[in-house]
Amino acid sequence: MDNRFFIITVDTEGDNLWRRSTEITTDNARYIPRFQAICERFGFYPTYLTNYEMAQSPVFCEFACDALRRNTAEIGMHLHAWNSPPFFDLTGDDNEHHPYLIEYPPDIIDSKVAFMTAMLEDVFQCAIVSHRSGRWAFDETYANILIKHRYCVDCSVTPHRSWKNVKGDPCKDGGSDYKGFPENAYFIDLHDISKYGNSGLLEVPMTIMLNDDNRLCWLRPMRDNIRDIFYIIDRAVAENRLYLEFMIHSSELMPAGSPTFPEKHDIEKLYETLETVFEKIKGCGFKGATLKSFHNYFIQKGICSE
Repeated sequence: MDNRFFIITVDTEGDNLWRRSTEITTDNARYIPRFQAICERFGFYPTYLTNYEMAQSPVFCEFACDALRRNTAEIGMHLHAWNSPPFFDLTGDDNEHHPYLIEYPPDIIDSKVAFMTAMLEDVFQCAIVSHRSGRWAFDETYANILIKHRYCVDCSVTPHRSWKNVKGDPCKDGGSDYKGFPENAYFIDLHDISKYGNSGLLEVPMTIMLNDDNRLCWLRPMRDNIRDIFYIIDRAVAENRLYLEFMIHSSELMPAGSPTFPEKHDIEKLYETLETVFEKIKGCGFKGATLKSFHNYFIQKGICSE
């Protein structure tokens, strides 16, 4: 394959939201430039999928505006329904339950997407066209609302993974079930987001594969999962896949910012892993792409998504 793309996505959000604290801080913004620097050194260009509190962080906004000026990153939208205006009390304690946006009434979903889109475009002075949902929750209503607000690429789908056993609103049915969804990029059917369509909204599913033992392997750094990541890369090359999509949370770049990498030495180990993984991906011929540039390539080449 002449072109293979490496898409780095960063869920850019407050510090250690797994704690569900009522006070959200954004100290992790100070740790993002180190990550950006290693990406740039390998010729990779992250898409920072940015939520409400990070769009209010002067530290992050200064960093991101500089990266945008240098054309070394993209800003997309990431929406956490429970703390993104306009506020709507769904469960009586949304901060505790972290309800999925798809559990809110459609008019509230629309108003939250509209608010976040306008806010990001005002702060960063660019069109916002890429998106990942909070807590990986996506459905047909949400997709139609994204189209209404001029989004052209989404990356919320996690193939093979169901979130049905992960509650948002305790009175409802849990998250999205992506079992049976495509592993590769496709234009969605707005009546059934698991199917190929002609909507103009490109779905770029997370790179998740089932290994020979039928175990899920994600292209995201966890503690001691480099063998899974190498399995993914080698298989993607063998199958001539068009892209690899990597993800990390911005808070995972900071000590105590997440349960995944809680200590300073864990962060140093993370960067050792990133160095090794990025070197392998670069050596396999993958080029850096943001979600927007990948979408544009898809369109320009007239790639059939089926």
